[in-house]
Amino acid sequence: MIKLTINSKLTQLDASEEMPLLWALRDVAKLTGSKYGCGKGICGACTVHIDGQAMRSCITPMSYAKDKSITTIEGLSEQGNHPVQQAWLDHNVAQCGYCQTGQIMSASALLAQNSSPSDEDIDAAMAGNICRCGTYPRIRAAIKTAAKSTALQMGTETKEAKS
Repeated sequence: MIKLTINSKLTQLDASEEMPLLWALRDVAKLTGSKYGCGKGICGACTVHIDGQAMRSCITPMSYAKDKSITTIEGLSEQGNHPVQQAWLDHNVAQCGYCQTGQIMSASALLAQNSSPSDEDIDAAMAGNICRCGTYPRIRAAIKTAAKSTALQMGTETKEAKS
């Protein structure tokens, strides 16, 4: 049994230390939002957050994930209304949709670390997230919208805290 925290819940999974985190999440924990794409960590479809960092779960062994905090797309927001998820809807980013879980997880990790990313910051953070449908312009626009939304929320929270 391997102990880790998945979506803020302490969990024990019956998985070998060599098993890729992706398969433990999908097959053992039954969290199927993270997708299998290439199996080599280059397409980004399997991206999750490990201790807040966007990482490819298809090449991350359970031994690395042990005792860490994992966030999947299912744990990003209980209602599916995280600013990045909402921006994705507002900009109709998804076309076939297969890569979008990984795209959203990479974008949300970026905004958690940089609330006002430049185009270069976005390019660097999203490098390796491949979209066969070519929705890159909508992805960038959605990230910028989510950044503004996050900044507005932070400003509101700061004002409320001062009241």
